[in-house]
Formats: sequence, structure tokens, C-alpha cells
Amino acid sequence: MLAFGCGIAVAQSVDRAESGSAAGTDNSTDGDTVEVAYRTIDKSDIMGGTSWVDMNEMMSKSYGLSSLAYLDVVGGYGNGLWGMMSGPLILVDGFPRGLDNVQATEIESITVLKGAAAVVLHGPKAARGVVMITTKRGEIGERQINVRANTGFFVPKMFPKYLGSAEYMTLYNEARTNDGLQPLYSAEDIYNHGSGINPYRYPDHEFYTSDYLRKAYNRSDAMAEIKGGGERARYYTTVGYSRQGQLIKAGNAANDFLSHMFVRGNIDLSLHELISARVDASATFNDQNYSSGDFWGGAATLRPNRVTPLIPIDMVELNDTGSLEQLAATENIIDGKYFLGGTQLDQTNPIADLYAAGDGRLVTRQFQFDAKMDFNLRNAIDGLFFRAKYGIDYISLWTQDYTNTYATFQPSWTSHGGQDVIGSLTKYGEDLRTGNQNISDSGYENVQYFSAQFDWTRTVDSSHNMFALLVANGWQNQRSGQYHKYSNANLGLQLSYDFEKKYYADFSAAVPWSAKLPEGKRAGFSPTLTLGWRLTKESFLEESKVLDDLVLSLSGGIVAQDLDIMVSDNPMGYFLYEKVLRRGGWWAWADNGGEAATEYNRSNNPDMGYVKRKEISVSLRGSMWDRLFTFDLSWFYTRMDGLLTRPTSVYPSYFTQTGYPSSSLMPYINYNTDDYTGLDFSVYLNKKFGEVDIKLGFNGLYSANKAARRDEIYEYDYQRREGKTTYGLWGLESQGLFATDAEAASADQTFGPVQAGDIRYKDQDGDGKIDSNDQVLLGRQDTPLFLGLNLTAKWRNLTFFAMGYGAYGGTSMKSSSYYWMRSSSKYSVMARDRWTEATAATATYPRLTTTNNDNNLRASDFWTYKTNAFRLQHVQLTYDLPSEVFGNSWVKGMSVYVAGNNLLTISKERKHLETNVGVSPLTRFYNLGLKMLF
Repeated sequence: MLAFGCGIAVAQSVDRAESGSAAGTDNSTDGDTVEVAYRTIDKSDIMGGTSWVDMNEMMSKSYGLSSLAYLDVVGGYGNGLWGMMSGPLILVDGFPRGLDNVQATEIESITVLKGAAAVVLHGPKAARGVVMITTKRGEIGERQINVRANTGFFVPKMFPKYLGSAEYMTLYNEARTNDGLQPLYSAEDIYNHGSGINPYRYPDHEFYTSDYLRKAYNRSDAMAEIKGGGERARYYTTVGYSRQGQLIKAGNAANDFLSHMFVRGNIDLSLHELISARVDASATFNDQNYSSGDFWGGAATLRPNRVTPLIPIDMVELNDTGSLEQLAATENIIDGKYFLGGTQLDQTNPIADLYAAGDGRLVTRQFQFDAKMDFNLRNAIDGLFFRAKYGIDYISLWTQDYTNTYATFQPSWTSHGGQDVIGSLTKYGEDLRTGNQNISDSGYENVQYFSAQFDWTRTVDSSHNMFALLVANGWQNQRSGQYHKYSNANLGLQLSYDFEKKYYADFSAAVPWSAKLPEGKRAGFSPTLTLGWRLTKESFLEESKVLDDLVLSLSGGIVAQDLDIMVSDNPMGYFLYEKVLRRGGWWAWADNGGEAATEYNRSNNPDMGYVKRKEISVSLRGSMWDRLFTFDLSWFYTRMDGLLTRPTSVYPSYFTQTGYPSSSLMPYINYNTDDYTGLDFSVYLNKKFGEVDIKLGFNGLYSANKAARRDEIYEYDYQRREGKTTYGLWGLESQGLFATDAEAASADQTFGPVQAGDIRYKDQDGDGKIDSNDQVLLGRQDTPLFLGLNLTAKWRNLTFFAMGYGAYGGTSMKSSSYYWMRSSSKYSVMARDRWTEATAATATYPRLTTTNNDNNLRASDFWTYKTNAFRLQHVQLTYDLPSEVFGNSWVKGMSVYVAGNNLLTISKERKHLETNVGVSPLTRFYNLGLKMLF
């Protein structure tokens, strides 16, 4: 869960812009500071629901693998920020950067901004919120060395369950019978595959066994931090390494691993009493060893009776010299006793791939550098600073692998002395190991960022606190394979005032510039206004014995953004305002010389403009009974106005020609609108019971969304997307399964032939047939309600910490191959619930069929489920050794801890939610850690 301010009205700025640390998760007002846009301010001056996390505090009681996992302790996050689905802008020390290059142990604090006024200075790319990460820096004092080491194990939660060979073959015969076809497998075949009499001749193959998988796999890491310095220079550096194995233990996969090495350092310099500078650099080295093939994909698709991957050599008849010579020539004899099995239909398989298809390594290297200088211009104007910074990141990646081909052998079985033996072998494929390493899939990413600002702080008569900021920033991202750089430029202005920290006013605005828009429309304007009132400084509350602090704020604004200037076939979003003509789409008759025709794909739109985030929000923050309770509440209403579409409802139908050749004169225009509204909250209880300190946090977000305006032409209201949830799940309304063939024959369902046991759908428009016009809204794909809970209990030197979150109100569809079994696909245990004449009254799954099953396997409420779940995300018990243990030794402190991640899911759909299909399984993680201070 994230929480951000709906608006920020700030006054007195701390004199070290962008270098302070956040100091809590309960929005305290004890004079500590918080990072916000382009400066650091007192917590007491935050207007709106800005939330922050003191990572030093969190890491003392909770060691996690994800940098942002700790945001679950504050309110306001769900489906993105304030329910807007897309991810926020991530800033690391003020620079747009990914999370893969910063470890939780490196972070000093995290601040999250979500309101329009809070994000506007960062420009269009921040329109969906900002997560600001501040890394650790050096401090004045003696050198400190911190060392941390962890080791733990990932344990799979659950594996998919599939039918064995005999049951699959029986049900596949049933599917053929349902389709009017003869059974494929004889009763003798089914018996032989199910009896285990000879699993090599009659395979009953299972992927999820100890033959191929470990019970658990290890992750270990170690890191060290060194910091210190004096008045002139402060330094910080950290270095660390982690290595993680994986679950598969067979073949080349036994050596698969993921390693991560990082080093980060920074130095802060006081060059002059009026000039300071800082320099930061980091490097990350990631290597992922992998075996060729797709074990998990094969586990979800390869039917159990199809092939025996490994067959013992000693089952070959001794006088079959031809077969033995073939095996002697192959390069792939496994463990000295198995050869690779195959068939004409399955000449390779995922298990054989593990042993013989080769392996590779994905290499990623990331380097970051940034520098900043601050100039105190007090000799010109008291309180005036000039600050400038520049950063550059470079990421390169490539794959190096050895790709081999291999031979498999299909045995021809016979009996000898009453025993099954292999009488001959048929070879498929060839063994080929060139020894040549391939370098492929290379790519790079280059990011540059700069900002320059003047900021001025002034207090008059100890009452009037004023702040002004003028900032210019720019950002550019170049990636391999992309024809255009991502670019943004922004000019920002902030004017803030408060009177005795009682009445607040803030005007923040920006002028963005975007090359995604046509000339003359590339500059925008984003104004915001915030007003705040500290009620506890009024006479009617000043002497209150209940309220310690109570701040009410109102914020509104418009943020011009270009994040949504994009479409599915042009995700970068450049040149969408241009017309597109294509030559060669079709050819003229010979009387035109056989020349290619010119087609219109779209017209131009010289008036295309920014998408506007229009917002109003109200926040209430405070504490009660000497901070026994602290709370932060925000209500928001946001409108995303001017989303792009090609409006068929605006332009005449002859602007578009369908069929062949197709063409269109319709341009993209700013037309669609989405609305978001909701409430985020964070409440903390701080209480001491004897020797036990308790801190209990409860936080969450309720959000609603609506497609306020849509380009659409529908005949019936139930079809309209306008006025309904933005993230709707649409499909047919089912009415059970057809009971008889006669009942099915009377229904005109247009998706394919139907019979008894197929899904029956409701005719919504009453036209007597079922087609796509009968689709209705089935539910919300997003999650309306997120709730978080965290508990810290400290007794003497023991600290217990736990956190979890719940997600409620969402709807999804069981549409993976585990549920949607069609044609000759692998059957999961869901097939046991199929319709038959005998189970017609209790069946929860349609009849089986060998067809593509288009009538049944489509979006409908037959397959939907509620995603409601509570997840216990993290539990940790920490013991801090008493300081007396160390005396005057070189060891200053030590902590040991045990922890678990992703331990528990409470949900009606727990089995489904914890089962991955076609990919590696979800896991729990159990960790043992040690931390030492020198």
C-alpha cells in the first residue's frame, strides 16, 4: 500500500534541499523532515496525505527482498496510486531510475506523492504519482562499518495437478465419443499405462516429482556498508553480493542460478561556506545462468502418455547390436545408463532439453553516475540558493549461450523370457554440439537527466514563512530497437506561504514540453493550488486534551500529461498526430501500369493536445491523546480527460472502409474520459504495556472508477461502456449447462455446434441468438478495496514484526490451459468435474471435447471468481544482543533474526491463487540473518 499527499502546501524549507531523511511511518509532526519535490521540509508542514517510511527503522525489524515491499505499512496504494492502475514514477535520489539497481539495505527513506499538487513539479511523467527513494549518505563522525548476511530457502506453495495416463486416456476417449468419434485408446492400452507394469513402454509421466525438482532452493546474500567523514567531506559506500538457485535439479538446470553484485558510493563535499557538492556512482552486475528448453511450459502441455524421456540402456536386448551401436554413438547417455526417448510426434521433449539442448547466460550490466552542486547566494539575496544536478545511466544486456541439437530414440518393444525388452530403436534428430558460443538478444538503455533550480526561503517576524522555487528539468531515455527517444522537459514554479504554521497556501505550476504532440501544441500548463489550516492552533482547540494536532487541507489542480499519448500499435506515442499513407497495400489493374495504390491509414490531427489530470482532494491529518493515535485521511476525485481514440461516433461511417482494401480517414483525437474517486487512510496506535511497546498500523484504499466518456455505438444500454467501471470484465452470462441435445439444438448459439453438457448463455437483446452482442459487464478487473495491517511488538531486546494486506472486490477469470482444456491438450484434475449424463445434476465443468471448444472456452461468468484474499506478507523475530556483551571490543552491536515471506493466503480461492501454470511455482521464503556493527 502506498500513500501520497493529495496536495502539498509547504512553507519553511530545510536549508539542505533534497538531502534529508524521512523519519517515520505514522506521519509524526516532531520536527523531522521529509523529502518532497526538489526539497526537504518539516513533516509538520506537509499538507495532504504524503506518506513516508524510515527505512533504517524498518530494516532494524524487517529484512525484505523488495525495495518497495515496505510501502504496505502506509495507506493509499492499490491498482497503482489512487487506483489509476499504471505504475508511478520512481525517483532514486531525484533521478528517474528503476528499482532493480537499488537494494532495500541502501535506502534511507521512501516518500510517496500522489496528489496533483504533490507531483506537478516533476512534469508529465509524474502524472500517475511519484515514489521518491533517498539512499544513504555519509555523516560527520567516526567511521562506521555495518555488515549483514542472510541465507534462506524458497519452498514451493503448490503445483498444478494433472491426470495420470490411464485417467487421461479414458477421458480423452470420452471426449471423442462426445464428438461422435471412435475411442483412440483400447482398454488394454489404458490398463497397461495405469498399472505401472512397464513405465518405460507405457509411460505415465509426471513432471512435479523429486526426479526433477528440489524440495527447496537457497538464496544467500552478504553486504557491507562503510560511512563517516568530517566537516569538509562525508562518504558512504556499500558493496554486496547475492546468489539464488532454482527449483529444477535435472540436467543442466542443476547449475542454474541468479547472481547479483552491486557497489554504490557517494561523497558530500563542503567546498566553501557557500558552495557544496556531491557525487554518486553505482554499478550492478547481474548474471542468470539458465538451461535451454521450457520445463514449466512443458509440464503444462505434454500429455503423460506421450513419451518416456529417459529409458534404461539395459532394457535393450543384448543381441540387438544395431541399437547398441546407435547408443554407443550418441553423445547423450545420462548418468551412464539412460538414453533419451522420443517418438515421431515428440522428437524432443522438455526433459531431454534439460540434458542435451544446451545452456546459456543472460548478462546485465548497469552503471549510474550523478553529480550535484549547491550555491548559497545569500550575498546577493538572503535565503536564495541555486542548485543544479546531472545524472546519466547506462544499461547493457546480452545473452551468451550454447545451442545444441540432439537425437532421441523410439524403442520397438518385444518380449524375451516373459520380460519386455527393446528389440530395435528408431532414431530422430542428430547430435550436434558445435562448441560455438552465440551472442544474441543484445540491448542497451541510456538515460540522462538534469535539473537546475533557484529556491528562496524567508521568515519575517517569526510568523510569515515564505518559499519560492523556480526549476527546470529534462529527461531523455534511449533504448535499443526504438526509433525515437523518450523525452520530457518541464519548467516548474512553486510559491508557498504559511502564517505561524497555522494557515497555509501553496501555488505550484508547471509548463511541460512534449515532442509527442504537434507543433504549436507541445507546451502545456499545469496549475495547482493548495490551502491548509492547522485547527489545533485555533483558540477553540488549542487547549484540547484529546487532539495533539489536526491539519485540514484542500487541493485542486490540472496536470498536463503525455503518458497516455499512446495506442496499442504505437506504445511510444510519437507522431500519432500525423497522417499515415501507405503505398503498396494493394495493386491496380494493368490499365494503371500495375502500379501500387496508396492507402490512407489515418488523417492528421494538428489539434491533438495533452491528456489532463483534473483533480480535487481533501485531507485530514493529526494525532490524539499524546500521539496514542495518529491518522491520515484523504478523499480524492480525479478525472483523466482527453484520452486518445479514433471516434467512430464522431465521424461519418464513410471515413472508414472495411474489407479489402481497407482504409480510414479518422485521426486520433482527445475524446475519452476516465474518473477516479476514493478514500485512502492510515491509522496507527502507539501504546506501551509494561515492558512491551506496541505499534499497530491499519491502512487502506477504497477506490472507484468510471468510464465517464467513451466513443461507442451500441444499441442497448447494457452494452455501453460509458458510465461503467473503467476496468470492466466483459463476457456472456451463463445459464448452466444444456441438459439434453434437444435443448441445445433449440438454442441458436453462434460460436460453434453445441450439445448436452455445453454452456448455455442468456440472450440479452432478445433477438433469438447468442453472439457477441450479448456480452455484459461481469465485474471489475481491478481491486476496489485494499487493506493493510502491520504490528510491531518490542520487549527488551526482542522485536516482533508482521505485516499483511487484503485485496477485495475484484473479479477475474479462470482462463489458463489448466481450466480451458481444448482439442488434445493436457487434462488437469478439473476434468474430473466434467458433465456426463451420470453427473448432469452435479457437474461444474462442461463436457469434454476434442474440438477447439469455442462455445465453452470464452469469456463468461461460468469461469469468473472473486479475487478476495488476505496475504500474510512478512513475519520477523529479531534479537539485539545487549551492548554489555561487547564491552570495549571492536564489535559495537549485533542482531540475529529469523523471518518468513509470503507465508499465508486466506481466501476462498486460495488453491487457485497459489497455483502457477506454465511457469515456476509461487514460493514461501524462510530466512536467517545476522547484522553486525563495527
